Amino acid sequence: MKFILRLSVSVLSVIAGLVIVGWIGLRFRPEPFSPYPDTTPELDMVDLPADLPPPVARFYQTIGGEQIPQVSSAVISGRASLRFSGITFPARFRFTHNAGRDYRHYIEATIFGFPLLKVNESYLDGHSRLELPVGIIENEPKVDMAANLGLWGESIWLPSIYITDSRVRWEAIDEITARLVVPFGEQEDSFTVTFDPQSGLIQRMQALRYKQAQDEQKTLWFLDALEWDIFNDILVPSLSTVTWEDEGVPWLTITLGELIYNVDVSTYIRASGP
Repeated sequence: MKFILRLSVSVLSVIAGLVIVGWIGLRFRPEPFSPYPDTTPELDMVDLPADLPPPVARFYQTIGGEQIPQVSSAVISGRASLRFSGITFPARFRFTHNAGRDYRHYIEATIFGFPLLKVNESYLDGHSRLELPVGIIENEPKVDMAANLGLWGESIWLPSIYITDSRVRWEAIDEITARLVVPFGEQEDSFTVTFDPQSGLIQRMQALRYKQAQDEQKTLWFLDALEWDIFNDILVPSLSTVTWEDEGVPWLTITLGELIYNVDVSTYIRASGP
């Protein structure tokens, strides 16, 4: 009996030690990825349309004045907090966009600053493919629909496209809210966008998205822009969170570190890794 008790105490001590080590490891933020090898070229500017809903017009005047840059691609990099299976991991990410068409996500969740879990996810030619720690998800129409909304939600880091893409339109709701209508193949989907009444900046983008491939109903999804900073001479969110309404707390917090526009991503977006 004494041997069993000593063994139990030893096992509990080991478990407690592992928990403490794990907790300490999750306090280390990873180094960001190396800077992207290309830099933003000189950007062509276009005038703001005259027929935007008032909160939308105020937003664009706030972030860039009376002109906005033409953006065809973006490489978005930084650090994050990622909640997976109930554990929040420090992470680093790189999102690559063929503006309004395709994206590739690469995320590393880390412990002691070293990669532990890797996520390779793409939405190319209208189809999504997720390489997750739990397996591969692809050829799922509801996941494709969710990925398309993710593409347009992340375009908040290249906000010009909400005006310069002819497939996109804004619809008035009230003085602080507008509807953003975006393409999905031959169909359309939409966000409700709320603007901060003081700053005029986007406060929240929300949409109904499928959360899992097998879901019968969509779940309300929020992208909240908490802080803004200047990248490429335009204000974009520097700190943002992503939340499913049924979870109540963000599953992803994003801190922007680098934003590159209008570089050739035709090969890189179909690659893997950072």
